[in-house]
Amino acid sequence: MGNSKFHQKYLIFLIFLLLQICSVFVQSKQSNHSSTLSNTVMFALKAQQIPPGSIRRPASKLPFHHNVSLTVSLLVGTPPQPVTMVLDTGSELCWLHCKKNPGLNSLFDPVHSTSYSRIPCSSPTCRARTRDFTIPASCDPIKLCHVLVSYADFSSMEGTLAMDNFKMGESSMPGVFFGCMDQGFSSSSETDSRTTGLLGMNRGSLSFVTQMNYPKFSYCISGQDASGVLLFGEANFAWLKPRSYTPMVKVTSPLPYFDRVAYSVQFEGIKVGGKLLTLPKSILQPDHTGAGQTMVDSGTQFTFLLGPVYTALKNEFLAQTRTTLKELGDPNYVFQGAMDLCYRVPLTQKGYPVLPTVTLMFQGAEMSVSAERLLYRVPGEVRGPDGVHCFTFGNSDLLGVEAYIIGHHHQQNMWMEFDLVQSRVGLAEVRCDLASQRLGLGL
Repeated sequence: MGNSKFHQKYLIFLIFLLLQICSVFVQSKQSNHSSTLSNTVMFALKAQQIPPGSIRRPASKLPFHHNVSLTVSLLVGTPPQPVTMVLDTGSELCWLHCKKNPGLNSLFDPVHSTSYSRIPCSSPTCRARTRDFTIPASCDPIKLCHVLVSYADFSSMEGTLAMDNFKMGESSMPGVFFGCMDQGFSSSSETDSRTTGLLGMNRGSLSFVTQMNYPKFSYCISGQDASGVLLFGEANFAWLKPRSYTPMVKVTSPLPYFDRVAYSVQFEGIKVGGKLLTLPKSILQPDHTGAGQTMVDSGTQFTFLLGPVYTALKNEFLAQTRTTLKELGDPNYVFQGAMDLCYRVPLTQKGYPVLPTVTLMFQGAEMSVSAERLLYRVPGEVRGPDGVHCFTFGNSDLLGVEAYIIGHHHQQNMWMEFDLVQSRVGLAEVRCDLASQRLGLGL
């Protein structure tokens, strides 16, 4: 979730808590997939400016790119149709924009796929109680499973729960559940809003990684050329540094504000330029309602912190940069509704002065954010001879979000490993552009 699911990525994390009957059904499907994904699968990841609204198994790899949203290219249907999907560790349900009207330049046309099937509303998958749907899935007039999902920016979309064949590289995956969405999109461009889909990658029963029965996946996002790699399976490479692991936080009982299928870790503190902020431990831990969890989310661009922690970080960063950066001086300007610390940087200036490193501390691991990852040039915003550059941390309270969200901008040049078997997240600093080259993706 986030203002990629707040503004840029109009998608917020979609949460599924399925009934046991659905889990058994999905697991039986997964066993049929095991023989199809026996080879390493790697994808090139890309990053695209997406308009708003709009097991131990051998590894698999894909290239990707990043900027506002991390995207990966797949093939869906028979014959295969190319699709571009946002890689989202904060969501569960995969979905595609589906063609509804003849002539509309939409992404996926189920009519032209002989392997496409729609899920009836009598299916256990449709009847399952899930938090992913704002209202429970229901029957449409022709007895198909009708689903509706809503996001933090108050947009929503709806369509039919469906199943079709997905293909990644040389690996084929028959019968993947996804949402075939065909109405309710919000975008300034009718066509642009239908140029992508979402690849749900959290720990829920219907996520892509769960349906494919992968116990582990990794990605690495370059900070230089908007590219990277997504890898399914083991990542045992001589050039890759040992990972530091932080355990996932487990909550067994349902809590209203805790996402139990997110990649939730324990936040332990923040250092600015080596100075540890004075923060009460209680504010960094989920409370009795589940509010205050910390989620690692590839679907959010920036990082968002609860109000008191954000304010402490903002004040310390201001204090340490008072002589090197010029504040914007406009108290009414708030980037993406949650980022109110912005600066004026001359358009002719190349790079930034030396900035204090911000280190996010987790149980057993740290993530350091430095240099250009600390500030973001706001496209199109100019004040005289200066561009507007905003601090890449925001205030969750301003968004009405009761959580800490670690976005993908701060995961650049980090090997991010999600181990579902041992319930942990691994981090290792690495040049992700070089990692992509070493893996032969030729980005």
